[in-house]
Amino acid sequence: MTHPLIEYENLAKVNQSFRTEFEAAFATVLDSGWFILGKSLAQFEDHFAAYCGVPHCIGVGSGLDAIRIALEACRLRPGGEVIVAGNAYIACAMAILQAGLTPKLVEPDPHTYNLDPGCVAEAINGQTVALMAVHLYGKMCDMDRLSALATQHGLCLIEDAAQAHGASLHGRKAGSWGHCAAFSFYPTKNLGALGDGGAILTASPAIAEQARILRNYGSDRKYHNGQLGYNSRLDDLQAAFLTVKLQHLDGINQHKSQLAALYYQHLGNGIVKPQITPGYRDVHHIYAVRHPERDQLREYLRQHQILTEIHYPIPPHQQPGLRQWLGNVPLPISEQLAQTELSLPISYSHTEADVQRVVEVLNEF
Repeated sequence: MTHPLIEYENLAKVNQSFRTEFEAAFATVLDSGWFILGKSLAQFEDHFAAYCGVPHCIGVGSGLDAIRIALEACRLRPGGEVIVAGNAYIACAMAILQAGLTPKLVEPDPHTYNLDPGCVAEAINGQTVALMAVHLYGKMCDMDRLSALATQHGLCLIEDAAQAHGASLHGRKAGSWGHCAAFSFYPTKNLGALGDGGAILTASPAIAEQARILRNYGSDRKYHNGQLGYNSRLDDLQAAFLTVKLQHLDGINQHKSQLAALYYQHLGNGIVKPQITPGYRDVHHIYAVRHPERDQLREYLRQHQILTEIHYPIPPHQQPGLRQWLGNVPLPISEQLAQTELSLPISYSHTEADVQRVVEVLNEF
């Protein structure tokens, strides 16, 4: 029997159910004649800030820009060290370097894949200026312990919530814990645009004002440029699309959680599944499992018409483009995760039958 292909992701299918609302949003923006820093952007910024429980949202051009501008808006000491997990996506280290700071990579917790507070405590020194909590795969970091460490040592706490739209800890959403937070709206995210985009969230009026200036050529009013800045503005069309999808975000997250529950319940013991932690609401942007024969397992799935991804096959400290800044530091846990992690299909477009088929083939392997 030939089974139909189960793709890892299909964005056409994901967005099809929102098509009518997208078309109405497009018409509204088109008829307004205002496409940059207009009403649609302001509306989305207000709604997303309210959703996350913070007063300020600043839309920018991408998730990478969100991290970089957030770091610069915090006015950290040039060259200071920012502690970040060694298995995080390369955008974190890149943004830290672009902001004139120094990445300090530490090991993640091998069970949650997130920043290990114990490793953070050991890494803090006189050069440390900030902690970057990357909520990887849609699970929040241990923000209780990281917040305590930041307060104890007088450090800035920045959340990279690019994969955690709607995730929460003790009922408090990602993006509302740190001095500021960076989000990505890359199309594959749970809250994904139809192009690129990002946002910075903060409770600080000063950080918010500085981020708005930096995103717009260093200008606080038209043609008056008080500092070096960037052209990094979430455009109104993407903001309008995001306003549509924000209304459905809880439903998207719930659907993915239902699929994740099937994986948790039915995957065999040979697969290392993501940790479930009391008090955490995970949104399963990525369902990451681990297996010592990851590459063979991935090929076996492919032969059975099931496509997967790896997040991420090369850790930042082993990337040629960053080696001169990060050095060849020993990070065995990060490296082991890169060699054993496999991301299973868990898209808004997938059905329970899809996941049951994936489980069946995985357990056969």
